[in-house]
Amino acid sequence: MSKSDFTTVRVVGGLIPSDVLGRILVGDKDLGGLAGADYHLASGESAREAANRAWPYLLGAWQNYKQALAKLPDGDPAVGLTREKWLTLLFKELDFGRLQPTPAGGIVIDDKSFPVSHAWGATPLHLLGWGVELDKRTKGVPGAADRAPQAMVQELLNRTDDYLWAMLSNGRTIRLLRDSTSLAGQAYVEFDLESMFDGEVFSDFVLLYLLLHQSRVEVPTDGIPADCWLEKWRTTAAESGTRALGLLRDGVKEAIEALGTGFLQVHGNNINKRLAVGCLRH
Repeated sequence: MSKSDFTTVRVVGGLIPSDVLGRILVGDKDLGGLAGADYHLASGESAREAANRAWPYLLGAWQNYKQALAKLPDGDPAVGLTREKWLTLLFKELDFGRLQPTPAGGIVIDDKSFPVSHAWGATPLHLLGWGVELDKRTKGVPGAADRAPQAMVQELLNRTDDYLWAMLSNGRTIRLLRDSTSLAGQAYVEFDLESMFDGEVFSDFVLLYLLLHQSRVEVPTDGIPADCWLEKWRTTAAESGTRALGLLRDGVKEAIEALGTGFLQVHGNNINKRLAVGCLRH
């Protein structure tokens, strides 16, 4: 787990490193995909401007949602309310349109059912309620009763190449997940919606808009899920990390060789000679 540089954003498992998130936020052209046209915006409009336009509307929707939550009895998972009054509005502002629920039983892979609530194209969107924890089972709630929602959605992604990225939310937080068969442990990017909207942290919302917008998971015609912008950004992050590791490895090797040479230049010291041999062998 790594600490993000953002107030309400948490990066777990290095899915997309914080430095890459920072590059996305500042509009680094070397990443690609950050022009207004890449977000299907009108000519001359930037994604940041679109986020600025959506922000006051969502602040109002958040306040209405919180007021409605306060009227529910204790222990109510608030699934229907969270979807209707909050999450569907959020996803609409992210240009997903009116979300359609998955067929009864959810998504079926290898005869196993994954009761994900919604999907957009090749991206599962599992939307739950304020009273539903993402990392624990919640009795009586479809999509959370048999398994923790996080574990269920992650297994879905890991079981098939048809779905590469997914989003998971209970209204309090929203997570971006990816197939993690090659990783050990959990890996996701999480936005704390409660802190973001209660604290009016607009800069973090801009990142949310840039990262979770519909265009980021859109697959080109005749393309595959790996052709989406999220995957391109992740590949860029992985390649940058590999290059950095290579430079570090070369630097360490040079330092060890210099250290070993220095030891050998000290004559008459058997201990130094043994240390030098050890360094050079490594």
